[in-house]
Amino acid sequence: MGSSDFQDSALVLVAHGSTANGDSAGPAYRHGDEIRRRGVFAEVTEAFWKQEPSVVGVLRGVFARRVFLVPLFIAEGWFTEQVIPQSLGLRHPGAPSFARVQTRQGQMLHYCEPVGSHPSMTEVLKARARDVVERHPFPRAPKPADTTLFIAGHGTSYARGSRDAIERQVALIRETGIYADVLPLFLEEPPLIDACWKQSATKNIVLVPYFISDGLHTQEDIPIMLGETEAMVRGRLAAGQPTWRNPTERHGKRLWLSGAVGTEPLMVDVILERVREAAAGAAQGRSSPSTGA
Repeated sequence: MGSSDFQDSALVLVAHGSTANGDSAGPAYRHGDEIRRRGVFAEVTEAFWKQEPSVVGVLRGVFARRVFLVPLFIAEGWFTEQVIPQSLGLRHPGAPSFARVQTRQGQMLHYCEPVGSHPSMTEVLKARARDVVERHPFPRAPKPADTTLFIAGHGTSYARGSRDAIERQVALIRETGIYADVLPLFLEEPPLIDACWKQSATKNIVLVPYFISDGLHTQEDIPIMLGETEAMVRGRLAAGQPTWRNPTERHGKRLWLSGAVGTEPLMVDVILERVREAAAGAAQGRSSPSTGA
């Protein structure tokens, strides 16, 4: 994406946010800072569902002629297809669909697909897995061929989006043959996080959380499900220390736990690719309505 392509445009990064965990907003701000540094857009701003600055009313402070709204979410679902578009005024409650490209008060608004479902997330996942082992060799970094890679997500019985996104990435990385095996794990449905100890046929395990931020799921829930005590995890959180030590040996295995996939610097390129796709689609008249989830 050339730096001059979007000099008349604004980028709005829309994230979930949290009132309980300050780290939740970190990736949105870090990626926003990097995109500002590159000088691609006239304006770059961040907005959140659960904290300030709120997604509700964020467009009142954006003045560029074109506005690209990129959801920093893992998959299509209730938030990306219902909650966020309604909060932005792009979708009427109860409407069966909404247009992803709309003109309002002289601005052209482009509501992009979420970053987590982009095909290039495969490379982001591989980078997360590679980086955590390289930064914590013991006594040297194991070869991927001697390692089982687990991709961990939320999972839920009432929405398939997050599970489908993870299983799609599992299949794509497994096809490369880089790792001995690639398997999914979930917080709320089988196979659960702690299944990794029995499912891995290799001594070495790398677990990459398929989340946007290092919030309570990655800092608290996953370490506890992997066998750390609640007291230990919460004590480390209170002290500002990592809640998992890489690598940790348990059940005859050695496990590296990476940061959330959304914290990977390569996410900036995924964001920009979503913008480029939205712009190209609008130029070719492919602004078909979203039917929701």
